[in-house]
Amino acid sequence: MTRRPGRSECGDLRNTACSVYRELASLELPEVMPARQRRSLDAVIEHKDGTLRVFEVDEAQHFDSHRALTLERYPRGTALAFDSRVWHRWVIASIKLRGGGWGRAKPPLFPRLVAVMQRAFRDMLADLLPPSRGWSPTLPIAHFEVEESLDAPDAEHKMRALLKRKFGVEDLQAVR
Repeated sequence: MTRRPGRSECGDLRNTACSVYRELASLELPEVMPARQRRSLDAVIEHKDGTLRVFEVDEAQHFDSHRALTLERYPRGTALAFDSRVWHRWVIASIKLRGGGWGRAKPPLFPRLVAVMQRAFRDMLADLLPPSRGWSPTLPIAHFEVEESLDAPDAEHKMRALLKRKFGVEDLQAVR
């Protein structure tokens, strides 16, 4: 799975990526990203039938006004494994930027701008690019879906129940 949003990596979604980047950064997205411009994925899930899916955990800092902008610009008919309206409602409810160093500049894509813009841009790429490469849509789990059960004695059981209920995921073969 691509980790750098260059022209070849974005394919048919290049115009969307460029447009969103322009709105976030007021800059033009470079044709090719420097090798140091990478994004680690939380995990890649391989289902028993061999299909692959990116698994992401979206902590509270993923829900801000920059993420709202990206969600609002997804192309119609985009395959998603989450309800973008629910994500958008949480974004709107969480507009206040939090502390913790999330606002530092993140070169090279966002040299003068806050890191939350880069996070929103990368989250968009993680949502849009996998299906364009034949993977299942990215499977995000948001902080608000698991906060109450993380410290529970049966946290693993609760997480498996959440995955099964939301996404029909119960056949996890491997996590990379």
